[in-house]
Amino acid sequence: MKKVFRILGIIAGVVVLLIAGSVAYIKTALPNVGPAPELTIQADSAQIARGKYLANHVAVCIDCHSERDWKIVGGPLVAGTEGKGGEPFTRDMGFPGSYYAKNLTPAHLSGWSDGEIYRAITTGVSKDGHALFPVMPYRNYGQMDPNDIKAVIAYVRTLKPIENPAIPASQSDFPMNLIINTMPTKSEGSKRPEPADSVAYGKYMLTFAGCGECHTPVDDKGQPLPGMTLAGGRTFAMPVGTVRSANLTADAETGIGRWTKEAFITRFKAAEKDDFTHPATLEHAEFNTLMPWRMYAGMSEQDLGAIFTYLKTVTPVKNKVVLFTPRGKEIAVR
Repeated sequence: MKKVFRILGIIAGVVVLLIAGSVAYIKTALPNVGPAPELTIQADSAQIARGKYLANHVAVCIDCHSERDWKIVGGPLVAGTEGKGGEPFTRDMGFPGSYYAKNLTPAHLSGWSDGEIYRAITTGVSKDGHALFPVMPYRNYGQMDPNDIKAVIAYVRTLKPIENPAIPASQSDFPMNLIINTMPTKSEGSKRPEPADSVAYGKYMLTFAGCGECHTPVDDKGQPLPGMTLAGGRTFAMPVGTVRSANLTADAETGIGRWTKEAFITRFKAAEKDDFTHPATLEHAEFNTLMPWRMYAGMSEQDLGAIFTYLKTVTPVKNKVVLFTPRGKEIAVR
C-alpha cells in the first residue's frame, strides 16, 4: 500500500511540476510573435486620406478610441475627442476583466515606432511586449493588406494630440490573465482584392469592419458558436437594457434574405442624417445600441454594396433575434 501511495505521490508531483511549468511558460515566453518590424512610413496625402476613411468608417478605430455620446442612438463620437481613448469594456458588459481603449493621438503614440504600432494592430502585442485582449479585433486586422494598415497608422499620426493620463490599466480575470498570452499570433496579411471581384472584396471589407465580432453569437467562454456565423443574437448589456446583434445571413425570415442591395445601403446611409433614428425606437423609445451607425454610414456605397453581395453568399441560418429588451424586462425573452 505504501508503494501505491508513493507512486501516486510521484504522479501528483509530476502533474504539479507540469502545471507550474506550463504556467511559467505562458507567463514568461508568450506571446511570441517576434520583434516589431523595422518600418518607417513615408506618408503622402492619398495614404492619409485612405487611412482616415478606414479608421473612421470601416475598421472604425476612432469609434472605440474616442468619447461617445450615449444620449444619441448609436453613440456617435463627441467632436474634439478623436483618438483620446478611455472607452471602457468591463465585467458588467460581459468581458473577462476590465479593458480600456488606449490613446491613439500623438500625445501617447509619439513614443511608439511605426513598427510597434503595426505589430499591435496586426498581432495584438503592445509596445512593451504584453498581450492585448482582442476587443480590438487584431486577428482580423492581421489578415488585411499591409498597405491598408500602414494607411491607418499614417492617419493616426495626424490626429490632434490629446493628453489623457487618467485611462486605467486593463486587467484580465483568472484564467483570462493566462489565456490572453496565447491569443496573439504572427500575421502576414494579404492583398486587398480588386473591387470588381465583389464577393472577395466584400468579404475583405466585412472582415476589416469586424462585423463577425458582434454578429456571431458566442458561448460562455467567448468562442463563436459553430454553425452560427453572422447569425446574430450576441448580447450586449447597456444601461437601458440588453441589445442583441441582428442576423446578417441570407435567411429569408430572420435574416436579410429578402433585402435588396439598395435597401441595405439605404439603411446605412440614413444614419448620416441629423434626425437618424433606428427602427427599434418605434417600439422602445429608450433603445440604444453599440453599433456605430453614424461612422459606418460614411462607408462608400461601393464598399457597402460589396459587403451585401458577400453576405448573400453566407450560409443562411434561421435565428430570430429580439433586438432589444428594456432593463427590468429581461424575463420577456425566451
